[in-house]
Amino acid sequence: MISIGLLGCGRIGQVHALSLSRIPSARLVAVADALDEAARNLAASSGAEVRTAEDIIAATDIDAVIVATPTTLHYDQIHALADAGKAIFCEKPIDLSSERAAECRSAVKAAGVGFFTAFNRRFDPNFAHLQAQLAAGVIGAPEIVVITSRDPSPPPISYIEQSGGLFRDMMIHDLDMARFLLGEEPTEVHAVGSCLVDPAIGQAGDVDTAVVTLTTASGKLCTINNSRRATYGYDQRVEVHGAGGMLKAANKLEHLVEVADRSGFTTAPNKHFFLERYADAYVAEMEAFIAAINEGKSPNPSIDDGVAAQRLADAAAQSFAIGRPLSLT
Repeated sequence: MISIGLLGCGRIGQVHALSLSRIPSARLVAVADALDEAARNLAASSGAEVRTAEDIIAATDIDAVIVATPTTLHYDQIHALADAGKAIFCEKPIDLSSERAAECRSAVKAAGVGFFTAFNRRFDPNFAHLQAQLAAGVIGAPEIVVITSRDPSPPPISYIEQSGGLFRDMMIHDLDMARFLLGEEPTEVHAVGSCLVDPAIGQAGDVDTAVVTLTTASGKLCTINNSRRATYGYDQRVEVHGAGGMLKAANKLEHLVEVADRSGFTTAPNKHFFLERYADAYVAEMEAFIAAINEGKSPNPSIDDGVAAQRLADAAAQSFAIGRPLSLT
């Protein structure tokens, strides 16, 4: 039985606590949050204790810790957890800077602790099946990857101001998915962006609409398109074109009932947002983390994957700022 501590009892911390409740080989021992009420509420619903973050990090009855705090706290918490010998499950991004993320990696590797970067989309059943088909050579080597990721509506401006920007906050999932599907590292990043959804986002120094093109050394291409607005619901699609055909993962709908009448064919709306869309993926990623700790294996995605995605996010932000492609070699 793996004993788990949780730092951060907000929305994503609650998701991880629920995932743990479905895994017989793990139990949530203690939770901590800067807001006492949030910690008490989650403790009451999960059966865990409320402790301070410092107590959870130092605890001898906790094997691994989920870091679901604001990104600005990750750096210090990761270093402290590594020093304490705790396995770490960390929400993305590791840090808002790839250099500081790399410093976290050095601390983790020096301590020899397991580290899981929570790129949950790798564990979506459809995306995972697509990648397995790709790895099996069903369509030959990938040539073009197209990733669409559009939120139903933008977050509050207060969130935009501290998020690190669209490339580091929102697109980092897609940049990891690009690496997952391309099978080789991008060597060039070209980012363009606009503020088309809400002028206040631009005033906060960010964009709400962006396209990034990634190129690998062998010439494989990936385009990622992001928007903070999709009037038809959460839009999450992947397409991979290869020499022998195409693989495609479509959106998940509220249900699979289709209505046909004289006006045409009507399907259900998309799942509304990420909690609904990736419910299965959140459980699967936690199962993978717990299994790796139980079996003494290195968790995957690793801290290397987190640093690599952050490097691409930083490069995308820089490419947008300078208005031209950026070489990563």
